[in-house]
Amino acid sequence: MQLERFTYDNKIVRNFGIATIVWGIVGMTVGLLAAMQLFKPAMNMGNQYTTFGRIRPLHTNAVIFAFVGNAIFMGVYYSLQRLLKARMFSDTLSKIHFWGWQLIIVAAAITLPLGFTTSHEYAELEWPIDIAITVIWVVFGINMFGTIIKRRERHLYVAIWFYIATFVTIAVLHIVNSFELPISFLKSYYVYAGVQDALVQWWYGHNAVAFFLTTPYLGMMYYFLPKMAGRPVYSYKLSILHFWSLIFIYIWAGPHHLLYTSLPGWAQSLGVAFSIMLIAPSWGGMINGLLTLRGAWDKVRDDVTLKFMVVALTAYGMATFEGPMLSLKQINGIAHFTDWIVAHVHVGALGWNGFLTFGVLYWLIPRIYKTELYSKKLAAFHFWIGTLGILFYAIPMYWAGFTQGLMWKEFTAEGLLKYPNFLATTIQIIPMHVLRSIGGALYLIGVIAMTYNLVKTMKASSLLANEPAEAMPLEKVFINESATDRAWHRVLERKPMKFMVLSLIIILIGGMVEMMPTFTIQSNVPTIASVKPYSALELQGRDLYIREGCVNCHSQTVRPFRSETERYGEYSKAGEFVYDHPFLWGSKRTGPDLHRIGGKYSDAWHYNHLVDPTSMSPGSIMPPYPWLVTQQLDISTTTSKINAMRTLGVPYAEGYEQQANQDLQIQAEKITAELKQNNIKVKSDREIVAIIAYLQRLGTDIKANKQPIPTN
Repeated sequence: MQLERFTYDNKIVRNFGIATIVWGIVGMTVGLLAAMQLFKPAMNMGNQYTTFGRIRPLHTNAVIFAFVGNAIFMGVYYSLQRLLKARMFSDTLSKIHFWGWQLIIVAAAITLPLGFTTSHEYAELEWPIDIAITVIWVVFGINMFGTIIKRRERHLYVAIWFYIATFVTIAVLHIVNSFELPISFLKSYYVYAGVQDALVQWWYGHNAVAFFLTTPYLGMMYYFLPKMAGRPVYSYKLSILHFWSLIFIYIWAGPHHLLYTSLPGWAQSLGVAFSIMLIAPSWGGMINGLLTLRGAWDKVRDDVTLKFMVVALTAYGMATFEGPMLSLKQINGIAHFTDWIVAHVHVGALGWNGFLTFGVLYWLIPRIYKTELYSKKLAAFHFWIGTLGILFYAIPMYWAGFTQGLMWKEFTAEGLLKYPNFLATTIQIIPMHVLRSIGGALYLIGVIAMTYNLVKTMKASSLLANEPAEAMPLEKVFINESATDRAWHRVLERKPMKFMVLSLIIILIGGMVEMMPTFTIQSNVPTIASVKPYSALELQGRDLYIREGCVNCHSQTVRPFRSETERYGEYSKAGEFVYDHPFLWGSKRTGPDLHRIGGKYSDAWHYNHLVDPTSMSPGSIMPPYPWLVTQQLDISTTTSKINAMRTLGVPYAEGYEQQANQDLQIQAEKITAELKQNNIKVKSDREIVAIIAYLQRLGTDIKANKQPIPTN
């Protein structure tokens, strides 16, 4: 029978592999810097471009989209060609995909430290970059499906199912979460506001974890683990159950990030219920992976790539058990906003994504260079120091999280908060943050050792850029159909476009059920008559607050717990956020909640706190913001911002934009006059005045009805 000869494109695999390594070192180094800033504020370096609020999103974007993103494309381009027995559809599209993705990463690395951010977690990039992401993702999709269509393999292997689901779901998530109204080249407002914006963001945020950090890696696990072990996947039927149940259930779980907020209760309950159900398919995948190694444990002992895979699967199992557990309201009430969540996230990131990536790199690079790994001992060193780094990172963060959750809620025998000063908790956990940084440093040392090892491996030989291969043409593969091939799923595996459409329908169901009622039923977000739009100065101050990344450390939602209402004030209502484009509820309390900060302190207190936090809060780890005093507020954007807000439904009066700057000046002069009474001289056109105006507005639209503390 005549075989067709063709070649695999290894150059694109190599390019994505190198990008994975380079961006991994960059992202982890920035992460280490951010970790050190949480116990040594001097590491903020005294300028506005390296503060924690600005580099924290740089770290998350670099690790998720640069390190993990490039690793995904490396794994997909290598495995897809071999599973389909076909070269990638277009070498040109491969190159556009590679260089386009790197340019997007560079754009993120420039804009985020400069303060151009939407503030949506894992989606901080502004609208022009969002458009670029969409274009490059479509290029990737065309290249992938073009390759599938011209395949020489009849059935789509399980890894490809996960690649297809990744492509369609990330496309939907990105588009829905990126509905923004541009007001300038690098500034926009989200179309959604308040509760609706929160629901969309965490529907996106949770499922970005699901379909960017999980499903493509499961696809890579299903390909590379059997190859490394030399054994078939444990169970084909379990693979089917794992895939379809995972993509259906995962999409519903986003609201568990918003428990005890003003999100409608039915949406919170749905998120909890589906989060608990998520344990089954997640562990099904882990079990399928680990049982693939049955009978191969002697090989695991000797093969470092398999060691990385075993730890990766174990970390995946731990993270996917802990996630549903954290969605239980009783546990979430203690854990949310604490370092417990940081530990949970990094067990998945460092263990699952990091170690699986390292295992694939160690296995793949020698093969496309047709040589042996330079040093197995150095790879073993990487494995052990990386494992130690994970332990040094996660255990202190768990301890810190438990400490925070319990200290925030503890009352004395007299019924008073035992630690009314939030700073007491911050100081208590500083040793844990030091240990966390040591863990991060150990992990980074391992990555640097891997880089040296792989560079020496590549230098020992030359890249086999076009690897020869041969296979029968697809039309000849279809001869002699068996009864097994007529099974429903085997039939579906032969129809990639139907497979894609079915995957799309399944992931859309959960999103539509959760979001449509919130967006279409007015009573789900009741209005409060006393809640008014922000003044022009407050709106400018809010944008500065977003620019400085304050939401990375401060939440703006008071949950209905006695411990929180005693500390912060009246719990937050849905109607208070109807004009918030975007919402700023936050996901971590490195500092106290700010939703009721308005009127609690004087303008002078806020001024001094921003210029030198330790002058008002001794022991604070917050960086100073002296540039806010020297930088002039840009009021040339006021008109466009007011017009944009009106377009989004904020009830500014017609023509208000014409007098907005005049009102802004009047309010600014009032604040500077009050500051002058406290011997603080600052010009009324400085940025710090606008931020003070915004902070003093927070939470003042409703009157708190303070209830007496019960005596029994």
